[in-house]
Amino acid sequence: MSDTARFAVLIADELSPRANEILRAHPEIDVVSQLGLKGDELIKAINDRKVRALAVRSATKVTSAVFEACPSLEVVGRAGIGVDNIDVKAASRRGVIVMNTPSGNAVTTAEHAIALLVSMARRVPQATASMKAGKWEKKKFQGTELMDKTLGVLGLGNIGRIVADRAQGLKMKVIASDPVLTEEMAKRMGVELVAFDEVLRRADFITVHTPLLPETKNLIGAAAFAKMKDGVFLINAARGGIVDEAALAVAIQSGKVAGAAFDVFVEEPPAKDGTAAALLALDQVIATPHLGASTDEAQEKVAVELAEQIVAFLLRGEVKNAVNLPPLSREQQTRLSPYVDLATRLGALAAQMCTGVESIDVELVGDIAEGGGGAAIAACAVAGLLRPHLDVPVTQVNAMMLAAERGIRVSSTLRAQGTHFTSSIALRLDGKNVKTKIVKGTIFQTDAGPEPRIVQIDAFTLEAIPEGRILVIRNEDKPGVIGAIGTLLGKRGLNVSRMQVGLDKAKGEALQLWNIEGDAAAALDEVRALAHVRSALVVTL
Repeated sequence: MSDTARFAVLIADELSPRANEILRAHPEIDVVSQLGLKGDELIKAINDRKVRALAVRSATKVTSAVFEACPSLEVVGRAGIGVDNIDVKAASRRGVIVMNTPSGNAVTTAEHAIALLVSMARRVPQATASMKAGKWEKKKFQGTELMDKTLGVLGLGNIGRIVADRAQGLKMKVIASDPVLTEEMAKRMGVELVAFDEVLRRADFITVHTPLLPETKNLIGAAAFAKMKDGVFLINAARGGIVDEAALAVAIQSGKVAGAAFDVFVEEPPAKDGTAAALLALDQVIATPHLGASTDEAQEKVAVELAEQIVAFLLRGEVKNAVNLPPLSREQQTRLSPYVDLATRLGALAAQMCTGVESIDVELVGDIAEGGGGAAIAACAVAGLLRPHLDVPVTQVNAMMLAAERGIRVSSTLRAQGTHFTSSIALRLDGKNVKTKIVKGTIFQTDAGPEPRIVQIDAFTLEAIPEGRILVIRNEDKPGVIGAIGTLLGKRGLNVSRMQVGLDKAKGEALQLWNIEGDAAAALDEVRALAHVRSALVVTL
């Protein structure tokens, strides 16, 4: 690594040269390409250079063993959409961000699905093979017209939406099933949103665009085929394993399915004696070797997109297209960044003031919770709370998982308007031994830019800057206490940059926050011994 480089990036699969160019343009980043690494080889390559970012495509397997053995790793980037080759759960547990590039090859993959649709309907590959064999079998390859047919789209993500749009251009009626899409959004796309079973029942053509998850494995199996129209056509350009290959072969042989077009398989390349081999032997099946993203344009796009995401993460702390983080747009990241930082600081403050937390509610006031922002902010607050107490890396990626493992209940409360502030964050803590129940903060807009403030601790309202060493004192609301503390700190040579006081008149108590330069912990015993002081501690933010 060069003298100026601070971050090591390992490219483990073949990427467009543009990715290297983008990464190497920054002297802070040291790039090494080592292709074809497996298991211990990959672990050694990461640890030898203390790699912070790993860039892969689909060939390199990033297993739980890699995450456990490589403490320097902070982010794994996949040039493409699917992350089947990355153990995302293990990454989350270790606090490693997993990014993909969902938009880079979306158009290319969608166009390939449409190409499969048209080729299958008009039997283009079979007719081509016949022509090249010197035959003229015009009657044998009579096709099916697409106009006015119903296309059922399973999954309206980036690719599914493009497929739906292109199919409408072919004058097809498009229906779709998607569990996390609103009817209003579907209507905007000109798509009728229906239940999964209704897609099976009504569609003349069905195209699959869901991720491969435990819930979607063999989603299209014998039971699904039984619900379909006789003579249905099926396209899968998503992931192998979503369609039960053995069940599909039976459905084709029975006449239930008139044709299938596949770009993906359970085993790639398909074994000669595997389930895909039985499919490929059928004349009604056309297939391509996972070419969905294989265009020059797409490969360059995903490589460029991934390289730019890695640069943004390493140099500016920006997170984009993380599959194990709430999605935030660039505008949201910019707007919410001060609140993400504030939430982390509030969590850290609560962690040092509380013990035995059993539950935490993150109250968000204002527009900071819109569009996934609330989940990101809440995760940062929990990370700040847990980090001082755990011996594993804690980030917003794994904070919720670690809290659940420790029996800490986490909830969020959203309020459109607050009493005193347009936007604010409040942590409400509970547990048998928790004394501090509320920590609240907001962002002040100053000439220097947005600045965080602590505005409430329990019943005490104040305006404190959450940074550096802070001496936190609870005392009886009596004359002379502040002067005595100031005198003591002066004798100790401790400079005070700022001091804030909040009052709980009902209890006759005061809360003081002193921003201290120097080792305030050394003066704690003397502070505690002062008249009317009930408690004192030092927190570091």
